Amino acid sequence: MERPFPGAVGASRCHGSEPGPRLNAAAPTAVALDGAALAAALRTGIHRLISREEVINKINVFPVPDGDTGTNLALTLQAVLVALRAGPELHAGQLLTRVADAALDGARGNSGAILAQFLLGAGDRAALLPALTTGQFADAMAGGADYARESLAEPREGTILTVIADFADEAGAAVRDGAADYRALMRRALATARASLEATPDKLEMLKRANVVDAGALGFVELVAGMADYLETGIAPADDAAIQLLSDDETTAGSQINLEHRFCTECTITGGAIDRRRLREEASQLGSSVVVAGTRNKVRLHVHTNEPPQLFALAAGFGAVGGQKADDMQRQQELAHHAARRRVAVVTDSAADLPESVLEALDMHVVPVRVHFGTQSYLDKVGLSSEEFFRLLAENPVQPKTSQPPPGDFRRAFEFLGSHYEAVVYVGLMSRVSGTFQSAETAASRARTRARILTHDSGSAALGQGLIAMRAAEAAAAGGEAEAVRAAAAAAGRATRTWGCLATLEFAVRGGRVPAWIRPIADALGLVPILMVKPGGRLGLGGALFGRRNLYRRYGRLLRRRLDPARRWRIGISHANVAEGAATVRDELAAGLPRAEFLPVIPLGTALGVHGGPGCVVVAAQELD
Repeated sequence: MERPFPGAVGASRCHGSEPGPRLNAAAPTAVALDGAALAAALRTGIHRLISREEVINKINVFPVPDGDTGTNLALTLQAVLVALRAGPELHAGQLLTRVADAALDGARGNSGAILAQFLLGAGDRAALLPALTTGQFADAMAGGADYARESLAEPREGTILTVIADFADEAGAAVRDGAADYRALMRRALATARASLEATPDKLEMLKRANVVDAGALGFVELVAGMADYLETGIAPADDAAIQLLSDDETTAGSQINLEHRFCTECTITGGAIDRRRLREEASQLGSSVVVAGTRNKVRLHVHTNEPPQLFALAAGFGAVGGQKADDMQRQQELAHHAARRRVAVVTDSAADLPESVLEALDMHVVPVRVHFGTQSYLDKVGLSSEEFFRLLAENPVQPKTSQPPPGDFRRAFEFLGSHYEAVVYVGLMSRVSGTFQSAETAASRARTRARILTHDSGSAALGQGLIAMRAAEAAAAGGEAEAVRAAAAAAGRATRTWGCLATLEFAVRGGRVPAWIRPIADALGLVPILMVKPGGRLGLGGALFGRRNLYRRYGRLLRRRLDPARRWRIGISHANVAEGAATVRDELAAGLPRAEFLPVIPLGTALGVHGGPGCVVVAAQELD
């Protein structure tokens, strides 16, 4: 369904059979836009940009060729679409203020943060205006361009900044030359923006080598092209219109590079009188590509850094921190440039424990869960290492909680990977103990991508989940299609067993996994419980050991008796700050299982660590035959 031009002051309805810039000299023209018309123009532009998400991803080489600029811009503007659906707003200035706030909350990536700041500047210039004349619109664009440039610690020409500035300058020039209607203004300004976009490779050597234009700049041009299309035709997509993605079978542009800073790190800071200049200066000491977008009361901080925890700690000195994100750009590069090595991408969440070497070798993507100590939140395994987690667990009287990633985190992963693969298979934390799997399913149902997205409940956690996801990734690496990869995960789940030896019941009682009355009885009898992931994805008691003497040696022998030595096993071991105990368990298992292959011993993650506590050792065994 298409809807006509609703709020052009001084204009009657314009008709057209299909969207797209076109000249119709006989049609009336708009000399001012109220909030309704501005909303329709924005919605048309946003739909156009989102439809080109995969195209923009494929040409993303600056500042890092990680292939996600289209996804970041799409998610940033998806938040704007949600704000536009909140209700009609006839006041143009107030609509722009609403849009800018939504963009700031939803900003993702370097270009998303810059675009949010551009909208914020435009909104500030136009905040008091119920309708925008062409002159006022051009002034708002100039304000947005200034705000966008000021948000960066190191502005670079040949990027979205340049194209925004050229668009705003030409809009102003058109007004000075007498352009009193929006059609004339947008024709000139859009033509200049397109010429500026085509010139970006002349300003950035990285773009010239890859023979592409700047991805963020292309996104901005598509946004304003859609707005110009609405102003030409008066046709806007319905609020609930589906967005058809343009296909792009080209390989991802550019090539992998050695990164000075590995993590694309972001967070939102809220508070009073945030000193954005000082924040920008201090954040620049921790990395590059620094963008500080926002106001004195709310800021979206974007930095490429090697130390996400330090950056989040710095941010906490300026206000309350939320919305943390830290993408591994090295891993994203590898995934974006997989060069047809495989057709299916495998995703898991950070509840799965696997050695870093396995994740890298199999091109696996990990979405981090959240860990909360009171009001302090961390990104699992990114903003908080396993060692730091167990130190806080022992020192902090507040029992930590884990929470699933929001659907937006999964959606971003699915859409990014969907730009570069035929299908995505997610292998998730067992749904009986967490809402993580449901969050991923929600994201999969809403993701905009041509790729198929399949989900699989591992029915396990920690190393067990990790081994199941690993088997799926091996099937993908062997060239398997999506259904075969998911089937491999299902088969691996039936062949995988997971146990955890609890040196103390304190944390399992704190977290509600074990009734409080059991602890004094276990202590009195000298019982050390063994937790087990049971069929159907349930976590329960899998045995007990009496006494703590030679605990880990006896634990290894107990598990060895449960595994057939004639069979081939893949075994993973993780520990909560007891490396020697984990090594003892491994030695015992190796002594009795001659056909077993062992993964490197790793620190235990938070999925079972929050209940196991210090001293816990987890073992997962997967039958390979």
